[in-house]
Amino acid sequence: MNNVNIPFFKYPDLFTQHSEDLTDIFQKVASRGAFIMQNDLVEFEDNLAKYTGIKYALGVANATDAMQLLLKAGGIGEGDEVIFCSHTMVATASAIKFTGATPVPIEAGADHLIDVTLIESAVTSKTKAIMPTQLNGRVANMDEIMKIADKYDLQVYEDSAQALGAKYKGQSAGSFDMGGCISFYPAKVLGCFGDGGAVLTNNKEIYKTIKLMRDHGRGEDGNVSLWGYNSRLDNLQAAILNYFFENYGDTIQRRRAIANLYAETLKDISHIVLPPAPDSDVNYFDIYQNYEIEVDRRDELKAYLAENGIGTLIQWGGQAVHEFIDLGFNKSLPYTERIMRSSLLLPINMSITDYEILHVCRAIRGFYND
Repeated sequence: MNNVNIPFFKYPDLFTQHSEDLTDIFQKVASRGAFIMQNDLVEFEDNLAKYTGIKYALGVANATDAMQLLLKAGGIGEGDEVIFCSHTMVATASAIKFTGATPVPIEAGADHLIDVTLIESAVTSKTKAIMPTQLNGRVANMDEIMKIADKYDLQVYEDSAQALGAKYKGQSAGSFDMGGCISFYPAKVLGCFGDGGAVLTNNKEIYKTIKLMRDHGRGEDGNVSLWGYNSRLDNLQAAILNYFFENYGDTIQRRRAIANLYAETLKDISHIVLPPAPDSDVNYFDIYQNYEIEVDRRDELKAYLAENGIGTLIQWGGQAVHEFIDLGFNKSLPYTERIMRSSLLLPINMSITDYEILHVCRAIRGFYND
């Protein structure tokens, strides 16, 4: 396995594989001086809304801003509690915190998403909302979440940063109840060349409020009618996203093919727990933002693969949100903690070949002598 180099993600390929087209896009946008809140952004927002089947899409600076803007526009604030799954990036909790509300972490389930069987026990008189993270390109069991929300008159917001194009029973991530957010960080399935994000919602009042809030509270007439932010998706980034969006269906198809190849090649190794395979459940359409496996001797395996030129990643550095005690959390979530100590992300991107995928699988078998 010497002289092999399979990085976890090849960032330069984002440009080099499309350099001529992307250079042309830059020249066209720059020559127009169309940098902020221009037609490319409007076009991208329209494309995004049509693709997801959602009424309104708004480009913002990043997905964290998108979450916070959505929560604030929906009325989340001081004195409220919002239930979320601790197996997520800290941004989920920080978006809740910066509205003035209290983030309440609960356990993940076997699919690494929120354990819907434990939501109800976390509801208190202060609970205002549930915020599932649609993690790794998979949507949570939204039927059960909406049942609990209806029972206790709660709102539902989605951290769907990793799930553009994922569906639950045919309904797109980000389209449930109050809405959701999308991230366009470069390593996302649809990524731009920097930070970028979007808010998705079917609620007209939320749309109108966030449209003002993202631009200092200013309307098209220049009047400032509420306190706002500076959180706009740059027009150049929107133009780049429009370009990559043209072949987004093919991108998802390729990622699902990679996931299927991993599943078929690794399924008989007893030391590994795999994520659900494509088409293993008709209720779920996963886009595989990440391919996250649970393994025995995780740290040893990661080091072994690195020694053999294979890049992997431990999501969020191996800590769930509730484990950041400096943020004021003080609870144990044993199942989530076990996931965090055993999980590893394998390379899955638009640069990797089937041959390289099989090489990764052979290396894993070699480690376990399987």
